[in-house]
Amino acid sequence: MSSQIHWLGTTASAKYLGLTPRTLYRLVNEGRIPAFRLGRVIRLRQDDLDKFIERSRIAPGTLDHLCGTPQVRAE
Repeated sequence: MSSQIHWLGTTASAKYLGLTPRTLYRLVNEGRIPAFRLGRVIRLRQDDLDKFIERSRIAPGTLDHLCGTPQVRAE
C-alpha cells in the first residue's frame, strides 16, 4: 500500500455523498458502503466512497419508467 488512506467520519462522509447521516448508516448496514469501527468511532475511506459513486452511475435509457419515452407520431 503506497498511498495514504484518507479517512472520513460519518458526518463528513454523508456530506461528501450529499446524503443524510441516517441514509449513510443504512447503506453501511446493507453492506453497500464499507466502513470501519476504529475504537468508538466509525470511519470510511474516501476511495470507497468514490467507488460507491461510480457504481451508482445511471445507464442511459434506464429511467424511461420515470420520464416516459417520447412518442413519435406518424402523419
